[in-house]
Amino acid sequence: MTDKKFIDDLEKNIKSTIRDYHLLSKTDNIVVACSGGKDSIAVLYLLKKFGYDVSALILDLEIGNWSKKNLDNSYAFCDEHDIKLHRICAKDELGFSIEHLMSCVKAKKAVENCTVCGVIKRWLINKKARELGAGKLVTGHNLDDEAQTVFMNILKGNPLLSAGMGPKSGVGAQDMFVQRVKPLYFCTDAELKRYTVIMGFRILYAKCPLSGTVFRRDIKNCLDNFEKDYPDVKRNIVRKYLEMKPALARAQEDKEKGKIKRCSVCGEPARGDICKACEMIGLV
Repeated sequence: MTDKKFIDDLEKNIKSTIRDYHLLSKTDNIVVACSGGKDSIAVLYLLKKFGYDVSALILDLEIGNWSKKNLDNSYAFCDEHDIKLHRICAKDELGFSIEHLMSCVKAKKAVENCTVCGVIKRWLINKKARELGAGKLVTGHNLDDEAQTVFMNILKGNPLLSAGMGPKSGVGAQDMFVQRVKPLYFCTDAELKRYTVIMGFRILYAKCPLSGTVFRRDIKNCLDNFEKDYPDVKRNIVRKYLEMKPALARAQEDKEKGKIKRCSVCGEPARGDICKACEMIGLV
């Protein structure tokens, strides 16, 4: 397939996902969660190209040269494409580094670095996007990410963990959550890497040096190997999940009726008296 046809097909795929799942409108104030990686840069570029009102929001984790390169790349990209970039410094928000938080939490609980980081990122980005008046919060999750998560939750024995996934994230009343949407939902990891290479975007393709989630890595390798012999395994997982999503969402809503509260510490949404982020911060 020529590069031009590949680009045209990928962009049509993303436009169809936005249209078919009613993800965005031209009147939305859209904030894109930008890591500086290939997925978030690709979706930021495409939404701007498609004529949406977009700004970018980056959480600077200050993880050595890896964070610096991603931040520099993001600023350079946004300057070139006339996109406003909002920066949150994790250390300023928390009062200490994300690495310090990881070490404190892991000393008291059996969790991975990525679990700690994921909780804090979702907490800070949702809060900042809401402060910015975002109508939609776009994330760069792609088909590989979604297939891995669905498969992981099945193997954990708790498919209800997937209830809030899909091209539009969330279940039930979400008054404190900015609606998260995933225009890249049906694009593979390989397709997005090819796209960003063709487009010549300055991207750091190296993974986070603190990432060490063994389970997700094993699931990724497993699905990649399956895909070699059984094409479309990942798409089939995601398609079947979308068929099951309404039933999962109903079950999750019934389970959580009346359970979404405000955290007594920070005021953000929580299932208990204290949200997961404040629980972790309280371990420092």
